[in-house]
Amino acid sequence: MIKPNLGLLACLLLLGFCTPKNVQVQENTVESQVEANHIQLFSLDETYTFYEWTSDRIPLVSAHRGGPYPGFPENAIETFDNILKFTPAVIELDVAMTRDSVLVLMHDDDLDRTTNGTGKVEEVDFAYIQGLFLEDNEGNLTEFKVPTLKEALLWSKGKALLTVDIKRSVPFEKVIEEVRKTESEAYAALISYTFPAAKKLNSLAPELMLSVTIRNEEEIKRLEETGIPWSRIIAFTGLAERSPEFNKALHQRGVFTILGVLGNLDQSAEARGDQLYASFVQNGADILATDRPIEAAKAIQTLSPKTSSKSKYFTHAN
Repeated sequence: MIKPNLGLLACLLLLGFCTPKNVQVQENTVESQVEANHIQLFSLDETYTFYEWTSDRIPLVSAHRGGPYPGFPENAIETFDNILKFTPAVIELDVAMTRDSVLVLMHDDDLDRTTNGTGKVEEVDFAYIQGLFLEDNEGNLTEFKVPTLKEALLWSKGKALLTVDIKRSVPFEKVIEEVRKTESEAYAALISYTFPAAKKLNSLAPELMLSVTIRNEEEIKRLEETGIPWSRIIAFTGLAERSPEFNKALHQRGVFTILGVLGNLDQSAEARGDQLYASFVQNGADILATDRPIEAAKAIQTLSPKTSSKSKYFTHAN
C-alpha cells in the first residue's frame, strides 16, 4: 500500500488557502531569452564616465515608476525585470517610509490605488504592507508584493541604473544610508526638484549622482551657484522639449539630459507615431523619461552609434 505524503498534501492545502482572492497570475507573453538587457558598472568611477556626455553616447529610456504595463504594476521589481527583456534602461522609482521607518517603493501617500490595502504608508507598519499585493494600472490584482528600497537597490546592481524619487516625508539621510549599506552607489542617482534640496543631497553624499531639474539658462546659473560639480549632475529638462541649443549648452558642460516625455509628449507619440521619440533624441535629449518605455526604446534604438566608448557597459538579450 502506498502511503500518502502528508507533508506534500499539507503544503498544497496551505498554498490553496493562502492564495489571495482575485489575484491575476500573469502569463509571460515574452519569449524566453538567454539574458536580459543590462547596464553593468563596477565602480563609481565607471558611473562618472558613463554619465559624462560624449558625442557617441547611447540614448536610453527611463521607465517612469518602473515601467508599468498590463499585469505589471508600478514600482515592482517584476516590472523592472519585464522592461529589461526589451531594452537596457534607467528605472525611475519612488520611495516612501512606513510608520516603523522601513523604506518601501510607493508613489502615492495612500495604499488604495496601487495595492489591495488601505491607509497612508506613513501610518502603517511594514508588517501590514508585507501582507499586501500590488495592483496594475488597470486595477487588476497581481501576485507581486511591495518591495523595499533595499531589495530594489540590490536588484539593480549589474542590471539597470536607478533614479530615486524621495517622497517629502522621507529623510534624505535614510535613503543615503540604504544606498551605502547595499554598496549600490554606482547605480543609484537621487532625484532633486529644488536647488536647496540638491545642495543638501550633495553635502550629505558628494559621491552620488543627482538628477536635478534644469530647464533654462537661469537654472543653469542657479545650479552653478550651488557649487555642485557638473560631473555629479544629470539634467532633467522638464516635460516640454527644449531647443537643440539649450541641450548643447548642457552637453558642453559634459551633462546628460533627461527629457520628460511622460504625459503630453507620450500621448503625441502614441497619436502621431513613435518616430516622434527619435526626433527628441536627435534634438539633444539623451534619456527619455516615459510611461511607454518599450515603444520609445524601439523607436530610438537605431540612433545608437555603431561604435561607442560606452558600449562596454551594455549587455543585450539574445
